[in-house]
Amino acid sequence: MIRKMMLPWLGAAALLLSAGVAQARDLTVVSWGGTYQDAQRQIYFKPFQEQTGSKLIDDSWNGGVGTLRAKVQGGSLDWDVVQVEAEELVLGCEEGLFEDLDWSMLGGKDAFIPAAVHDCGVGTIVWSTVLAYDGARIKDGPKSWADFWNTEKFPGKRGLRRGPKYTLEFALMADGVEPSQVYQTLGTDAGVERAFKKLDQFKSSIVWWEAGAQPQQLLASGEVVMTSAYNARIAAANKSDNRDFRIVWPGGIYAVDSWVILRGSPNKKSGMDLIAFMSDPTHQKDLPPKVPYGVTNKAATALIDPAVLSNMPTEPGNLAAGLELDTEFWVANIERLTERFNAWVGQ
Repeated sequence: MIRKMMLPWLGAAALLLSAGVAQARDLTVVSWGGTYQDAQRQIYFKPFQEQTGSKLIDDSWNGGVGTLRAKVQGGSLDWDVVQVEAEELVLGCEEGLFEDLDWSMLGGKDAFIPAAVHDCGVGTIVWSTVLAYDGARIKDGPKSWADFWNTEKFPGKRGLRRGPKYTLEFALMADGVEPSQVYQTLGTDAGVERAFKKLDQFKSSIVWWEAGAQPQQLLASGEVVMTSAYNARIAAANKSDNRDFRIVWPGGIYAVDSWVILRGSPNKKSGMDLIAFMSDPTHQKDLPPKVPYGVTNKAATALIDPAVLSNMPTEPGNLAAGLELDTEFWVANIERLTERFNAWVGQ
């Protein structure tokens, strides 16, 4: 009887002990790795630790709402603040995977570009997936996605991010679809078939990549002659490794990445403090000189050296030549098209 009476107390004590351990876990921020996260570590993570006296751990990932779902719902919540892509933000918020943000700590929603404002996240960068090639290997390089597909004029392997997003849009543009008509076309069964038929033309020439650091490595090694890549990663490789990698801006697809806090984080308060620190214009302005992604806090733009702007997706000419990622389309179609894409890759 005594033993039975003690069991509920022991169970409660165990829960309290578990909660105490969770509360003691260090704040963990997760981004995309490579030179981009190196820059974040220098301008955000380390200064935040120095200013607050808190300990911060940073980790990296390759994306996918399934990973976040497993963290929140699977009992292994070891991440707090995560940088997510646009559709991960929407899907994760709809599924209750993220905490609501305290916008009063961020200076209010009006302080940011409209695409950066969401109840569950705040935009941190505007970035573009572009066509890139090595100018040291190709003197008269490609000018479009049609050239990317032209293996007779430009022999060699091509790098593409593994997945339907971006890949299908690029295929349609290579097949002559105007950027303004890409999502209208892709929204039809005939448009999807057209994109996969275009991919069929050079399937054997594709080298698939998943992590953001891979495209420039593929170019540097000569494994591919051109690749899709994140614009700032290419600029960073040129700067740090003295490369002559070149960007083709027309047909690039730009989007906004956001910071979120995972639901149930024991570090919600310190996570919000970190996001506020990283969203401050005096800190955001320090990112583009290192990795030229566009900023989201309106006040940060005026603080950036005009010489840096030409390498950013938000430079007016670059922006006009690009295509904005249709987040709603991918939220509605990502699972269906990923299943179709994976089946096609496996054929």
